[in-house]
Amino acid sequence: MQAFQAGDAAAFATLVKRHETKLWNFVRRYVGDAATAEDLLQDVFMRVLAHAAQWTPAAKVTTWMYTIARNLCTDHARRAVHRNAVSLDGAPSPRMAEEDSGPVLVERLAGSDLGGEHNVSTGQMVKELDLALSAMPAEQREVFLMREVMELSFAEIAESVGASVPTVKSRMRYALERLREALVAFRESGTHSQVVEAQP
Repeated sequence: MQAFQAGDAAAFATLVKRHETKLWNFVRRYVGDAATAEDLLQDVFMRVLAHAAQWTPAAKVTTWMYTIARNLCTDHARRAVHRNAVSLDGAPSPRMAEEDSGPVLVERLAGSDLGGEHNVSTGQMVKELDLALSAMPAEQREVFLMREVMELSFAEIAESVGASVPTVKSRMRYALERLREALVAFRESGTHSQVVEAQP
């Protein structure tokens, strides 16, 4: 970022390459739609370009960029309050079901070498996770995604969302509790208990 501020245009490409995957994962899972996420991701980098001069070395680049992404997602959610809430017992959208949007907690914990039935169960669990995230209150969803997808510390999340660290930890606990309830169908597999009992 310092190089970009100093006039090195190529440095921006490095920023994009370094951060676009995690930003995409966060935005896509926040809004639940790949096409919308693509638009918002472009907006994120446009904001980075437009406001690069405002960044100072005192701020961590990742936290600054993710704050931009979070604000854009929040604004989008406010504009879309008229849309119907996603039901946990409904079918996932085709985009959500088919989009390979990168690993989150359940995908990182679930192994890929335990046989076909396990893999099918894990794939279904990922769909249920997407649905559970969509139905989750925005303040809980964003904390979960910042922690599990973007791998930010609680202090960094607190800075991004403008809340205290205890408040952020509380939102994370509530988010995990909601996931426990939503993924109860997988309790017998053993995978479920790994997910909901994992400590942030």
